[in-house]
Amino acid sequence: MLFSLLIANYNNGRFFKDCYNSIVAQTYTNWEAVIVEDGSTDDSAQVIKNMIGNDNRFRFVESDKNYGCGYAKRRCAELAKGEVCGFLDPDDTLVPNALEKMIQAHQHNDHALVYSNCYMCDENLVQHGLYPRAKQVDSSRKDFFNLGYEVLAFVSFKRSFYTKTAGIDPYMQRAVDQDLYLKLAETGSFYFIEDALYYYRMHHKGISVSNYDRSVFWHWVAIMQAAKRRNVNVEQLFLEHYVSKGKFDKLEKAVSKSRALKFANYWGNKLRIVKNVFEKK
Repeated sequence: MLFSLLIANYNNGRFFKDCYNSIVAQTYTNWEAVIVEDGSTDDSAQVIKNMIGNDNRFRFVESDKNYGCGYAKRRCAELAKGEVCGFLDPDDTLVPNALEKMIQAHQHNDHALVYSNCYMCDENLVQHGLYPRAKQVDSSRKDFFNLGYEVLAFVSFKRSFYTKTAGIDPYMQRAVDQDLYLKLAETGSFYFIEDALYYYRMHHKGISVSNYDRSVFWHWVAIMQAAKRRNVNVEQLFLEHYVSKGKFDKLEKAVSKSRALKFANYWGNKLRIVKNVFEKK
């Protein structure tokens, strides 16, 4: 089975060396890496081209301008030739046997999507523990919307199931992967690998870290589209998982004004509870 790594790059040239090294170190050797350079304003294009050189396992395409994450990832999928595809962000890395584990899971069962746990890392790829929300989900449920972000990384999917969907939505600016996961959930089962196969780098310019509120918004766009396809009303679900910014700001103000320790503790606990809901992934 050929494994296609899908890499959409925008201004992550300074991190690509780590990504590249993790790809060429894979124990599974039947792979290709499809890289779409989406109009970066840094030196990404030159850095990547210099690094991959004439290695024909890498396919490098440059956009004439920045079209956005949805466009770039869809283009990756269109160019890919593998029976199995998996997203790899250019600022993240893989453990050496990541592709081998994924291929084994796909070969032994006809799953639409296979995902693993991952290591949460700082900007320097120093590990800060496993991702705590990763677990096996029941993707067959109509109310599965990955609201808890149980499916995060490393994720791979069979092309035969991908072609049953409308594919990656070029309109999506964020939560592009989440939108595809919900589409794939409507075509087949998901399988969870408990091992951590991915190093997820957290840094202030990362698309899922910067402008977090926008990421939440786009995830809800994906949820609404899935709900429409499934003929499910998600109004109550939205109300249960959303706290208005006005309510949150009032609680935050109450905490800052509270001078007595007991009241500070009381409101602090209230704030933490609401904040957990407001920022729930």
